[in-house]
Amino acid sequence: MASFNKVILIGNLTRDPELRYTPKGTAIAKIGIAVNRVWTNESGEKKEEVTFIDVDVFGRTAENVGQYMRKGRPIMIEGRLRLDQWDDKQTGQKRSKLGVVAETVQFLGSAQGGGEGGGAPAPAARQRPAAAAPAGEPLEGDAPPESDDVPF
Repeated sequence: MASFNKVILIGNLTRDPELRYTPKGTAIAKIGIAVNRVWTNESGEKKEEVTFIDVDVFGRTAENVGQYMRKGRPIMIEGRLRLDQWDDKQTGQKRSKLGVVAETVQFLGSAQGGGEGGGAPAPAARQRPAAAAPAGEPLEGDAPPESDDVPF
């Protein structure tokens, strides 16, 4: 059976990135983005729905996100869904949360543009040289660490 796990999101950062490093030195940026959906219902009334999504970014891309992005800035994320599961320490119940692991990050808007999406897109946060690695293989440092030594 075939499977495919890919998401593309465009939204605004809900908070400043949290940049940390694993004990082995891999950078991890935790960001939150808000994605808005606007539609008109049957009675002609405009409605808006906001979805808040947690995103993990790894490697050099994480360092770029930590350095250049701030709350309110527009961003495009291309990545995959990941289900995190854990036991709640207080209640002992199993908990889970669906999040996104970024594979490509694109800064949108201008550097002085604040949170507005005006202007041409900024250069990609991660640019892969053509001969660096075959398509589909992440560059070293751009993939999640193999162990659970994440410091948060």
